[in-house]
Amino acid sequence: MARLRVYLAGPDVFLPDAVAAGEEKKRLCEKHGFEGVFPLDAEIEAGAPRSTGLRISAANEALIAGADLVIANMTPFRGPSADAGTAYEMGFARALGKRVLAYTESPDGFAPRTRAFLAERGALAPDGDHATDGTSIEAFDLADNLMLVGALAEQEHEPSRSFEECLLVAQRAANPTAARVER
Repeated sequence: MARLRVYLAGPDVFLPDAVAAGEEKKRLCEKHGFEGVFPLDAEIEAGAPRSTGLRISAANEALIAGADLVIANMTPFRGPSADAGTAYEMGFARALGKRVLAYTESPDGFAPRTRAFLAERGALAPDGDHATDGTSIEAFDLADNLMLVGALAEQEHEPSRSFEECLLVAQRAANPTAARVER
């Protein structure tokens, strides 16, 4: 029986040791009976920055389309929210009807992180519910933006605390009979 392919979404591709990080996640996928697919697995011919970026985007969409499910790293990246590319990958996968699981290593919710982010920049209004430009803070007691968490909740999943926890959820979903026996 073919192993389910898991696209590994997240900002891990920007780590100094991105290839090693991807290989470790792929190793964990294999340990749990899956085939991990890391965005850097796509072979891209380098060229001008713009055309290279667009080729990477198309290649990653193809990897997602060829995957059975996506596990996304929603840990805040360069701000209080998940990486923008990861958010897109999650939405793209959902639009294709793929199962999306996610995790975040941040113990704080989206609203507290946003308040702290704005406060550090002197951009939090005195009421704590708005930025100094008058825009409101999204405060729904969620781990991240309501659209990201909503896409997961629709599939009866909340962001996990680790990648491996997502793999366990995926294992139970892939083999519900075994999950019933474990209880």
